[in-house]
Amino acid sequence: MRKIIIISLVLIVIIASNCGNGRCMNSGNSASQANSIGTSDIVFREYQHDFGKVAEGEKISYTFTFDNKGTGNLVIASATTTCGCTVSKYDTRPIPPRGKGNLEVIFDTSGRNGMQTKTITVKSNASTPVVLLKITAEVAETTNN
Repeated sequence: MRKIIIISLVLIVIIASNCGNGRCMNSGNSASQANSIGTSDIVFREYQHDFGKVAEGEKISYTFTFDNKGTGNLVIASATTTCGCTVSKYDTRPIPPRGKGNLEVIFDTSGRNGMQTKTITVKSNASTPVVLLKITAEVAETTNN
């Protein structure tokens, strides 16, 4: 019984010392696995887009383009919007160093009127893990004569 306890303690010490050296087993977090060597750095070409004047009821879209300026793979975990009227579509595959990716934003202007500002929160494994993008549009009410 005493030998089992000693062997168990030795194993725990070995495992703990390996974790301290960055050699722990990963439980399957794809962002961590994709970025196990090097660091990713997401850089968007633009961080905001103005659609200008649009008619109420239009579905308008814009594609934000980004680069991975880091040395490790970039993985976008999520891209959430401030309301249900805006939807985002993005590359889910890992973006290699010096690679490029796209994030499309679709804004449904139905039921909207006046100046509109929507924010897209992009979360990734990059050195800056949260990036905010913004779209604006002036929605003109349509008249039905």
